[in-house]
This record gives sequence, structure tokens and C-alpha cells, in this order.
Amino acid sequence: MKDSSEERIQKQFGAFCTRVLKNEARYIEREYARLRDREKSLDELSVSEFQQIAVWDKYFMDEHVFEVLGFPVVVTGNLLAEALSQLPEAKRDVILLSYFLGMNDREISELLHVVRQTISKRRLLTLKELREYLMKEGFEWPDK
Repeated sequence: MKDSSEERIQKQFGAFCTRVLKNEARYIEREYARLRDREKSLDELSVSEFQQIAVWDKYFMDEHVFEVLGFPVVVTGNLLAEALSQLPEAKRDVILLSYFLGMNDREISELLHVVRQTISKRRLLTLKELREYLMKEGFEWPDK
């Protein structure tokens, strides 16, 4: 007797599980159908709809890469990059090596095969030129 009642309970439990799984499968199918009805392909979007949902990353948008003696130097800021691009290569190299790659005048003079005092003068004159260019372009210096 005990075996038949256990079998009956197992069959009832199996039937219950089957019913639950079938109902869950129907629910999932209905949910997917509802989502398909509401979804819109990106190809179907108008320009204004696309602009409403679009997100534009600003990473690297104002980064400019200068090459100095085979070293890539990344400069952030359009105005600064424009100012640097206006400089002759020799002056630009001294500024980039000094301020962006952290080299001192002695190291720069050795790389460029120029006297150290020449590097120092070139750096100071170039900084003055950059400052004048930036002020002419309307750059406002932060308060100290």
C-alpha cells in the first residue's frame, strides 16, 4: 500500500511541476511577444528619435597627439593643441619634452644635441609666445 501511495504522490507532484513549467513558458512567450510589439529597430528610428536616445562619449574628443623624437605626446584641450601646432617644431618639441614628458633642460639638450642654455632660452621664449596666443584667443587664467 505504501508503495502505491508514494507513487501516486510522485505522479501528482510530477503533474504539478509540469503544469507550473507550462504556465511559466506561456507567460514568458506572452512577455516576449509584448516586448516585440513595443520594440523598434534602430533602422526604423527617425533622426530626432535617434538623437533623443543617443549618447555621445566625449572620451578622446579633445585629445591631440604630437610626435616628438618618436615619442607620442597626448595634449588635452583644443585651444592648447591649436597653440602648440602654431609653433615651429623646434620650439614645440622643447615644450612637449619639458612639460608633457617631464624632462629637464639637460636631458632635452642631450636628445636634441643643443646647448642646455639654448633649451632654457627657447623654453622661456616659447612659453611667452604661448601665453600671448592663449590670451589673444580669450583664454582666462585661473586665479591663484
